[in-house]
Amino acid sequence: MSATLAAPENAELMALIDGTFHSHRENSIVNGTILEVRNQVVIIDVGAKSEGIVPISEFEDEEFAVGDTVEVLLEKLENDEGMVVLSKEKAAHKQNWDKIVKVYEDGGLVKGKIKSVVKGGLMVNVGVEAFLPGSQIDIIPPKDLNEYLGKIYEFKIVKVNDIRKNIVLSRREVIEAERAEQRAEFLQSVKPGDHVEGMVKNLTDFGAFIDLQGMDGLLHITDMSWGRINHPSEMLAIGQNLNVVILDVDKDRERVSLGLKQLQDNPWEDISAKYPIGGEVTGRITKLVPYGAFVELERGVEGLVHVSELSWTKRITRPSDVLSLDQEIKAVVLAVNTDEQKISLGVRQLEPNPWDEVETRYPIGHTIKGEIRNLTPYGAFVELEDGIDGMIHVSDFSWTRKINHPSEVVKKGEEVEAMVLEIDKTNQRISLGMKQLETDPWSDIENQFAVGKLVKGTVAKIASFGAFVQLEDDIDGLVHISQLSEEHVSKVKDVLKVGDEVEARVIKVDKMERRIGLSIKAAEYSEEQLKKETAAFEALRPSSDLVGLEQAFNLATEEWRPGQEGEES
Repeated sequence: MSATLAAPENAELMALIDGTFHSHRENSIVNGTILEVRNQVVIIDVGAKSEGIVPISEFEDEEFAVGDTVEVLLEKLENDEGMVVLSKEKAAHKQNWDKIVKVYEDGGLVKGKIKSVVKGGLMVNVGVEAFLPGSQIDIIPPKDLNEYLGKIYEFKIVKVNDIRKNIVLSRREVIEAERAEQRAEFLQSVKPGDHVEGMVKNLTDFGAFIDLQGMDGLLHITDMSWGRINHPSEMLAIGQNLNVVILDVDKDRERVSLGLKQLQDNPWEDISAKYPIGGEVTGRITKLVPYGAFVELERGVEGLVHVSELSWTKRITRPSDVLSLDQEIKAVVLAVNTDEQKISLGVRQLEPNPWDEVETRYPIGHTIKGEIRNLTPYGAFVELEDGIDGMIHVSDFSWTRKINHPSEVVKKGEEVEAMVLEIDKTNQRISLGMKQLETDPWSDIENQFAVGKLVKGTVAKIASFGAFVQLEDDIDGLVHISQLSEEHVSKVKDVLKVGDEVEARVIKVDKMERRIGLSIKAAEYSEEQLKKETAAFEALRPSSDLVGLEQAFNLATEEWRPGQEGEES
């Protein structure tokens, strides 16, 4: 009887236990009581057949004790050792995941702690593990990700993958949203003339961007200093705190222009009084350029010494040839332009201008001696004194010879005598002449080579229209082709060659054009015949038959002069 009664009671008890056990499904969250804390694990009773274990590391940063109730995820009802496998972290993850998805769908923010640095960014604990890409950490790319470890921030959830259980965060979007609000408030609260404090955010060639309570203002390089600076980095550094003044506010375009130099007195306001024209100043060279040197006279005030104002006499191609950076120099104020903030300086004005009294030292008509410093196609430069040259033009070497290049007469380094012909102080030029030291033979040409006179000479040049004969005193006469022989001559070369000694009679002298006409065939003429031949010669057209000496020499096919060998071509 008792055995019969006991069976139903045991069956009910077993059914109750079995029902309780089966209500704990794997992968479900259950409440458990901490029974024991060991070195590596925590023993928890969840009302199952056996106790469960949770690694003690899952209780990190939490206070707990025996008897406490905790929520855990029932991963396995029984492992190989017959114990229930539990996880506190996975329970939290499962609970937090739904919360994260809800925040993501609502567009809200979530707080999290930076846990570790991984490739491409940071891992963040927001209740579940999430990834923060490096590009989304801050508005300014961070240099060292390790400086964020352990810090707690608010994040925007930008991506959730429910299948892979991946979450991507952005701190940058949170910052930008905050800055947008701050920017709107700032633009409404400031006006030109206000003084504000900011931090240098970025430097460029044209200026610096200053972070002003959530928005960027531009401090242009021209508004940094009253003086000249080549780059903003000469005055500012990224991260530097700075007091600036608002110059302009464009609310529609959300732009703010800033000024730094405006916080100081403008040194150019009374510049003319401080630096009068003609006054002597001292300054430091801050920049050398091909056209001159910039000299700092005081903080914010610079003057320019143009390369042409460095010396009265020396031809200075580059200022760097005679000056150096940071060199202290003296100069004279030449001009001041307050509107353009420019001061022109001169160094040569510290010394007397040697050209002021050049006529006294080298009067016109005076004979000088000097060394040939340089040769050019149009003349030779003679050094008169240090920095002052005179030039002998090719036309002033000889009264009679056609000089094509100065090297035919002089050479570099040679000492010569010449006469001062002209002085141009404005352009700093002195004209010299060598032929002027001698009498012009053409001034007395009618007596030396009178018409009818029989002369001897050497054939120097041959042209298609005649032959040039070198006479006394380096004077050339022209024997026209018609004056070579009584017989018809087709080519001059058939009758004469360069170097031939000839005898001819003067039949024409043109002092103005410096021409002498000769006739070989008239050498034996009587006086009556000579008159007729002279009349015929004068009838020749100058534009064709009787060409000028200079043109004729250029057209000549052969040339010979004493000391040279010439052959008929």
